[in-house]
Amino acid sequence: MAGRGGPRGRGRGAPALRGRGGGPSIGSVPSSGPGIPNQGDHIATVGVKRSAFGSSGRAIEVFTNHYEVSIPQGMIYHYDAISPSEHTLPARLNMELIVKLQERDHPEIFTPRGVYDGRKNMFSVKRFPFENDTRTFDVTLSDPNVQDSPGRAAVGRGPKIYKIKLTKVAEINPEVLSRFLEGSQSHDNTVLTAITALNVVVRMEPTKNYPFNVRSFFTPREQKDIGGGLVLWRGYFQSVRPAIGKMLINIDISTGTMYKEGPLLNICLEFFNRGNDPNILAPARGLPERERLRLQRFISGVRVMTNAANQGQQGRTRTPRVVKKLSSAGANSLSFTMREGGTMTVAQYFARTYNRPLQHPAILCVEVGNGALIPIELCTVVPGQIMRKQVPPEKTKDVLEFATKKPADRLASIRNGLGVLSYGQSEYQFGLHVKDTGGPLSVNARVLNPPTLKYGQNSKQPTIVPRDGAWNMIDKKFFQPATIKAWVVVVYERQNRFRDENAKDMIAGLLEACAAVGIVVQDKQPLVFWENAQGTIADHLRKAGLACNQKKGVFPNLIVAVLPEQATDIYTAIKHFGDVSTGVATQCLKSQKCTRAKQQYYANVCLKINVKLGGINTIPDARSVSILTDPHNPTIVMGADVIHPAAHSEGRPSFTSLVANVDSDTAKYIADCRVQTSRQEMIDDLEDMATHMIDMYINYRRNVEKKPNPQPKRIIFYRDGVSEGQFRQVLEHELPQIKKACAKMKVDPKITVIVVGKRHHVRFFPKRPDEADRSGNCRAGTVIDRDIVHPLEMDFYLQSHGGLLGTSRPAHYNVLYDDNRLTADGIQQLSFALCHVYARSTRSVSIPAPVYYADIVCSRAKNHYDPGANLDLTETGTADDAHASEQLEVFKNNFKPLHRNMQFLMYFS
Repeated sequence: MAGRGGPRGRGRGAPALRGRGGGPSIGSVPSSGPGIPNQGDHIATVGVKRSAFGSSGRAIEVFTNHYEVSIPQGMIYHYDAISPSEHTLPARLNMELIVKLQERDHPEIFTPRGVYDGRKNMFSVKRFPFENDTRTFDVTLSDPNVQDSPGRAAVGRGPKIYKIKLTKVAEINPEVLSRFLEGSQSHDNTVLTAITALNVVVRMEPTKNYPFNVRSFFTPREQKDIGGGLVLWRGYFQSVRPAIGKMLINIDISTGTMYKEGPLLNICLEFFNRGNDPNILAPARGLPERERLRLQRFISGVRVMTNAANQGQQGRTRTPRVVKKLSSAGANSLSFTMREGGTMTVAQYFARTYNRPLQHPAILCVEVGNGALIPIELCTVVPGQIMRKQVPPEKTKDVLEFATKKPADRLASIRNGLGVLSYGQSEYQFGLHVKDTGGPLSVNARVLNPPTLKYGQNSKQPTIVPRDGAWNMIDKKFFQPATIKAWVVVVYERQNRFRDENAKDMIAGLLEACAAVGIVVQDKQPLVFWENAQGTIADHLRKAGLACNQKKGVFPNLIVAVLPEQATDIYTAIKHFGDVSTGVATQCLKSQKCTRAKQQYYANVCLKINVKLGGINTIPDARSVSILTDPHNPTIVMGADVIHPAAHSEGRPSFTSLVANVDSDTAKYIADCRVQTSRQEMIDDLEDMATHMIDMYINYRRNVEKKPNPQPKRIIFYRDGVSEGQFRQVLEHELPQIKKACAKMKVDPKITVIVVGKRHHVRFFPKRPDEADRSGNCRAGTVIDRDIVHPLEMDFYLQSHGGLLGTSRPAHYNVLYDDNRLTADGIQQLSFALCHVYARSTRSVSIPAPVYYADIVCSRAKNHYDPGANLDLTETGTADDAHASEQLEVFKNNFKPLHRNMQFLMYFS
């Protein structure tokens, strides 16, 4: 999510490339494109300057998926491709027009070739011979030297003409990059534009020849058919970035979900997966309207060729049509008025005009861009089209299996991809040279020592040092066990699938697990109820609570619910009842997992139950992370995140969350969740949220821990989900809100702001087998803060978790602000330690626990809405533009706050 504007800070940019008569154009420049820096490209423009490198831990060397890049010599000229227009064209079509302009229409001008990013930026090592450095060209997709066929000429229309206006806007001396890498040049727009130019150079050849998606392109060399009309293609990501003393290119593999090429009819049948009878696509034969709309969402935007007739196409390049929507009726039921008068069905039209009766006249038609209706059976899907919608949930497993590669296999795929990337073989290289003959870059790394974790005093093993990011609960009691005063079990699975004996086994398993970890259960015989999910969930749970109070004289402080598969709505209703309506802890279990579950399963459940009831599972030993446990500097660690609606959902809000510890051991966290304007990344209510957190922290330390100095002296603020282009906004919008919250609470702590990022393509690979964990990944605690990091500012990569499947992704930390003047070692060890206090697991996690919790709180925001309010909270739900803002207000007004009983509890675990 890059900040607005390209290298020259032009805001949203200007429209470009206009078609004749106000037709389509290469359009308004978005905040990112194939050559515009974004997450993974953009270079931090703000942040704490690096004063020293870390030194703690065991020194090793690892491979990384980077190669060194030589900086081109000589000037680079920057051109804008702009012209006023009303519409935009896809980047794919923009690229095709520029290629035809250079290679077919005016090779004498564009030799050597310029490179283009698909939107507005064009770069050349040659200053084009334009009068006043600007010129407008007419370009067609068809070859203008080929005469139209008689059939076309009779219509009186030639090929569409696009106007391309090129204007020189800047000259770039690559020497500024050399000075920047040496630390003698500030990071300004000239540096950013130079980096942008190099990215456009390396991407030009592959994006010209293959389907692309911003910074990745995809080839059919390695593919997998996953059904449903979809096929996966292996792709390659590449990004040029500055590092200490050199430029590097980051290369990685990626996955593209593509529409399967071939007859559109076959793809539609695959989508429904109900056999090969085309008549299932016929509304008159029972196709439900809901299913028609689902198919329409799937194929809208797909480019198709029509094969109704070949007349008029000889000697011409046929242009694909773009599917806008599906007809509401079959071809034999859709009528239209002829120009010469009279009406005719679509089926009759194709039979009479092209002497081609339809084989399946009752099935749907597609409506293409110009409004024409074409029967599905006459459409063929063009190869190489990326499906830019959300992957269907049932296909997620297939995508993960294709995308997941063990470290050695991933590195081999990257090496094999160098041939596809065509470094040194393209006419678009500008003399840029990628040093790939010596293999991937070897970098210096260190493996940090894991923190010692403390458990309860009654444990046979009260402390444990994790190994490769994992440990177990054998012979350990929770540091602070909770108490279950009374509890009830509500079963939503059918009784013939989850019988009385299953319920008794489940209760016995939970009781045994609770005893093992120290949770005190005062009620050994909970009441059990079987309920029908068709009823009102809140009524069921309320009835169970009243029955418990009537029989045992106390309301339950825990409700355990046993759910069937595919029970998302039941789960949401239970969480709304517990977290928002009544303030009682709830724990949901799947009936399949409860049946004959092993003790390990119930031990994992106890990890969640204990913190939901106010307990603490484990804390880091004070000597392992002195920054957090210094009694003279009480510290609040905050984690913040924002989650946005799906790309094609309109009228849906964004949700924000702030999580912070209230205890002195940074193990007990509370959370606040809010709703705000759709797709706004900066948190509007951060001042109020931070004020609440500071107040709760002071109250807990004063009233529960009885500390004489309850006020915080430090705040460590971890921010997730922010791209490097928005770092300045964090400092200008969010940091002042934290300071205002401190002023409101009359405290003056030192503040450190750290952004944690996972949306990047940096990977590390062990050089020696003995330096890898069992999965073949680098060991938990591997940190890299030199060789590939920012030339000037404090950032580092930390792989804090042990590998399971595939290649682990390290987290990228950028220190934006640091009043506390923490050392590099201090920040790295602090971040690593916080990855070990995630309550739901006995493994270290990939990002610090408060950030991880903030992400979970955002994803649970839908639980704040009353299930009976009939709000559409699905990923695919949307509203038209006219009602989007109105619906957004409905979501804001219906968002219910957390129940006061939950404000001191980790209800989100």
